[in-house]
Amino acid sequence: MLAPFRAGRNLARLVQIGLILARHDALFLFERVAVLRAFLPLFRLLRRRDGALAAARPGQRLAAALQELGPSFIKLGQLLSTRADLLGEQFAADLSGLQDRLPPFPAAAARAIIEEEFGRPIDSLYARFADEPVAAASIAQVHFAVTATGEDVAVKILRPGIALAFARDLDLFFWLANLAERSQPALRRLKPVEVVRTLAETVRIEMDLRLEAAAASELAENFAGDPDFRVPQVDWPRTSQRVLTLERVAGIRVDDREGLIAAGHDVAAILGKAARAFFNQVFRDGFFHADLHPGNLFVDAEGAIAVVDFGIMGRLDRKTRYYLADMLLGFLSGDYRRVAEVHFNAGYVPPDQSVDAFTQACRAIGEPILGRPLHEISLGRLLAQLFGVTEQFKMETQPQLLLLQKTMVLAEGVGRHLDPQINMWTLARPLIEDWMRTNRGPEARLLDAAAEAASLLDRLPPLLRNLERLAAQFAEGGMRLDPDSIALLIKRGEDASHPLALPLWLAICALVAIALALWI
Repeated sequence: MLAPFRAGRNLARLVQIGLILARHDALFLFERVAVLRAFLPLFRLLRRRDGALAAARPGQRLAAALQELGPSFIKLGQLLSTRADLLGEQFAADLSGLQDRLPPFPAAAARAIIEEEFGRPIDSLYARFADEPVAAASIAQVHFAVTATGEDVAVKILRPGIALAFARDLDLFFWLANLAERSQPALRRLKPVEVVRTLAETVRIEMDLRLEAAAASELAENFAGDPDFRVPQVDWPRTSQRVLTLERVAGIRVDDREGLIAAGHDVAAILGKAARAFFNQVFRDGFFHADLHPGNLFVDAEGAIAVVDFGIMGRLDRKTRYYLADMLLGFLSGDYRRVAEVHFNAGYVPPDQSVDAFTQACRAIGEPILGRPLHEISLGRLLAQLFGVTEQFKMETQPQLLLLQKTMVLAEGVGRHLDPQINMWTLARPLIEDWMRTNRGPEARLLDAAAEAASLLDRLPPLLRNLERLAAQFAEGGMRLDPDSIALLIKRGEDASHPLALPLWLAICALVAIALALWI
C-alpha cells in the first residue's frame, strides 16, 4: 500500500474515532500519545457530549466508546483490560467488563455463507437449522442445528465483511503503534507494536474457523481420558474457513450457582475440577483457553466442566512456565527475594537494575494482597500490579503473559462466584508444587541437560558441512585464516559454560588441522 494513501486513509479514520471519543468524553486516550495531541483542539471544538455518561468513570466512558467503534475496538479494549501498566488499575477493571456482543446478522445471510462455503444446499448438511442465533459476537454468531444422522450441533458462522473491517482497523493500530514508538522512545519498553501484533495474531486465528477447530481438537487431545473436563467434538466435514460445526454442549452455566445446587452438584467439587483443569492447561500443557468467562463454561449432568469457544487460546513455552510457577510460589509463600530473582534470571528485568530495590517493590505489591484472607487473594490482579511497576525497573512487556493474566482474572471470578470462601489457588498450589518437583528437581535437570546435549549434537552435522566448505575455500586460496579470526574463535570458546563451547572448540581444532594440512 502506498504510504501517502495509507496515511490519508488512517487519518480519516482517526477523525471518526476522535469524534466518537469526544462524544463519550474519552479524549484522554489521545492525551497519552504525543503524536495524537495535535488533534485534540479540533475534537474538543466539535464534540457533543453524551449526557447519559456524565457521571460515568473515565474507563466506563472509554468502554462505551470502544463498543460503539465496533468489533476491532472491542477486541482492543479487551486486550487493554489486561494492561494496568498502561492505563491503571481502575481503567483496566472498567474495560474488563466490555462485552463482546453485537446485534445478530440475518439468518438468510448465515444460510448463504454456509451454502457458499460447502457448495451445497444447507438442507443437505443439516436436517434442521435454527434461524434464531443463540449468541452473536463481534466476529461470529452461533446457531443450533441437527445433522442428518440426528446429532445436535452448534454452528458458528463468521460475520459478513468482518475480515475487511478488521484488516482496515489493524492497519490503523499498527500505524499508530509505529508512530508512538518512533516519537516516544519511552513507550518502546511497553512494546506497542508487539501488543498490536498479539491482537492481530489472535484475530487471524479467529478469522479462520478451521484454526479454532484445530485448537478445540488439540485441547480435547490434551484432556483425553479426563472425566472432569470435556471439550466438544469437531464435526470436520461441516467445518470450513467461515463455518465451524461442533458437538452441542448441554449443561448449566458455571455461574448459575443456584441452578447447580438445585441439580445436585457440589459447587466445591466443581471449583476443584476447574482449578485442576486450569492448572493442567497452563503448566502441564502450556496451551490454555484464554477466554474463560462464564458464558463459555458449563457443568454437564455428570458434573464435568464443558468448555466452548476456542477462538482465543494462549501458549506458554517451558521456560515461561518455570518462571510463572517460581513467581507464583514466591508470592504465595511471601518470599519476595525469590520473586525478584526469578525476574532477573528470566531476563525480564535488565541486569543493571537493583535486585534489592525490585525485591522491595515486589513486597509492596504482595504484602497488601497476601495480608488479606486467602479466599480474597487474586493472583490475576497481583500480576496486573506487578506489570504496573515495570517502568521503574525498565522491565519489558511480556506479551505471552497478557492473555494468561486476563484469563486468570476471569477464572478467579468464576471461582469466587461458585464459593467465595475458597480460593482456586489454594486448590492448585499442591499441583504447582508437585509439578515443580517433577520438572525442576535433580532428575528433571539431568533430562534437560541431556536434551540440550542432544540438541548440540543435532547442530554438529551442519557445522561439519560448513567446515568442509571452508576447507575447499582454503584449498582454492580463496580464504585466509588470519590470527585475529583464530583469537576471536578462542575468545568465544573460553567460556566453557557456554552451550556452544564444545562445537566452537571442535571448529577451532578442525580449522587448525585444515590449516596445517594445507601448510604441509
